[in-house]
Amino acid sequence: MEPRNQIPGVLLSSGQEMPLVGMGTATSPWPQPHHLTSILVDAIEVGYRHFDTAAHYASEEPLGRAVAEAVARGLIKGRSEVFITSKLWCKDNHPDLVLPAINKTLQKLGMEYVDLYLVHWPVRLKKEAPDKDFRGEEVLPWDMKGTWEAMEECCRLGLAKSIGVSNFSCKKLSQLLQYAAIPPAVNQVEMNAAWQQAKLREFCREKGIHVSAWSPLGANGAFWGSLAVVESPILKEISAAKGRSLAQVALRWLHQQRVSILVKSFSKERMKENLQIFDWELNDDELTKIEKIPQRRGFSGHWFVHPNGPYKSVEELWDDDA
Repeated sequence: MEPRNQIPGVLLSSGQEMPLVGMGTATSPWPQPHHLTSILVDAIEVGYRHFDTAAHYASEEPLGRAVAEAVARGLIKGRSEVFITSKLWCKDNHPDLVLPAINKTLQKLGMEYVDLYLVHWPVRLKKEAPDKDFRGEEVLPWDMKGTWEAMEECCRLGLAKSIGVSNFSCKKLSQLLQYAAIPPAVNQVEMNAAWQQAKLREFCREKGIHVSAWSPLGANGAFWGSLAVVESPILKEISAAKGRSLAQVALRWLHQQRVSILVKSFSKERMKENLQIFDWELNDDELTKIEKIPQRRGFSGHWFVHPNGPYKSVEELWDDDA
């Protein structure tokens, strides 16, 4: 069965093609695994072919089951028709733990490879740190070079078709590129109309690193983030003029910045709506208006900061990228 919405792709530096819109699976509280599997099967039926998971999200097993169910139902012909991204969690950000971590991910997914494997954060946690509610004093200095060499080994062994990073600043990417035999194909970062990442996007463009946007509509602000996107008067004005939803305008803006987008909705109707962004465009005047939206990072990363740790301030974590 052909997908009902043809999603364009981008050719990564690794030579792999990645769909430009993917379905994110990070949520809190987590739905029951069988419920999440059902939601992800719905997403495949609607037309999604790119799924973003992580060891930390507890969504790898439900996603693997969803892909298997979609094959069994004839929604897709096989595993090769979906692009799967997963991530190395901070507790496994030790050179000797990378291969065991990706093997555990593959076991949970029930797959022989992931299409993209990312270093989730430029952070190493103590091995005994809790998965949730860890403290800043549990953050350790990390061996970026050693970890990346292990990531490259994942690639050479065929366990990951492409490798990359997430939440890396320009400075950290520069450090990584000094010794990377296989450069990162992707940097997945917070990006939306209220946090546009212009400096980082330009740097990544120059270095051939594709930018992927998480939190494309901001967050509800309950634990982090803000309502700066969904309550933006500028986006509301453009939405009304276009006859498009505010979410569609925000996602279309991202698409026109040539980044990939990780949406997350468990409503089948909104899943469809989030894919209806390819047959129209924002004009120059509208793009200029969106550029004027006040900028503010939604996710501070303060959990990783401690007076005695490698990051003594959020500015050190992000290297003042804005």
